[in-house]
Amino acid sequence: MTRRRSHSCAKTEPSELKRLFAHLIKHCLWRNGRRLCALACMLLITALAPAALAQPKETLIWLKRDLPPLFIFDGPKKGLGVIDQLLPKLTAGMPQYQHSVMRVNRARGLQMLHEPSLTCDAALNWSKERETWIAFSAPVFRAMSNGLAVRRVDREVLAPFIKDGEVNLAALLATGSVTLGIIAERNYGEYLDTLLKQAPPKVLTLHYGNDALGSLLQMQRLGRLQLLLGYRPEIRYQAQQQGIAENELQFFPIRGTGKYLSGYIGCTNTPQGRQAIIEINQLLRALPRDHLSEAYAAWLDPESRSEYLEASKAFFEHQAGQ
Repeated sequence: MTRRRSHSCAKTEPSELKRLFAHLIKHCLWRNGRRLCALACMLLITALAPAALAQPKETLIWLKRDLPPLFIFDGPKKGLGVIDQLLPKLTAGMPQYQHSVMRVNRARGLQMLHEPSLTCDAALNWSKERETWIAFSAPVFRAMSNGLAVRRVDREVLAPFIKDGEVNLAALLATGSVTLGIIAERNYGEYLDTLLKQAPPKVLTLHYGNDALGSLLQMQRLGRLQLLLGYRPEIRYQAQQQGIAENELQFFPIRGTGKYLSGYIGCTNTPQGRQAIIEINQLLRALPRDHLSEAYAAWLDPESRSEYLEASKAFFEHQAGQ
């Protein structure tokens, strides 16, 4: 009788186990049977164990794209990007999930954020259009805004459009007489994305490949395009990888963009994704930002570092006070 009852308990619902426990404990008290008392205790533990313990954790997929200095896939600094260093802290602080890190290209990453699986990208720009299908975190880090890279021999192309050290890109593109290299499907920020949509198609050279920036730099070196739009630290790093000396290029900020922009974590805009963002925001509030800012500043030219660190610190102190 005891064996049959023990076997059936393994398939019994918790409510039934509780009733069975009450029945056994009653006999235990009447008969003072040690075996029945031991069995009753085992059944109580089984009945009261949280159902969640028997369920697998939900998988959260983190996307990584080759985007120096945030993510670095190859070379001597492989895995030492700014977000490369942040991601382990995020996964360690969210043990309620089974974390999976996936390397993707730009197009595949955007496609996955459209899909219903729980997917997050820790290095995204915010835009109104993206907010319709991506759930965004609070700002995670500050970065230098996009600017223009030009070969020194082509600098005169920009001269009429430079004022106070900034390029009037809207006026420059309107001439239709330049060639500007951009990475296809990249979000450059709301202001620049609007300018690019309004630009005459013939002035834009789009690249869709995995090593898009490196290819655009080589095209610029060969004179097939004059200007390149991008983040200065990323262009500097990729130029080094392509064997292009830093003094071959000059960088100019773009009027109207602001000196810095914020980077965000974005997850699929589903109930699970929005819940993950709530938990990510809680974690971000507890994480110190100084280390992240210093990791990014290390990629800047020396004259820009101290100004960036001061601006980043002021920004996040203001955020914390809101």
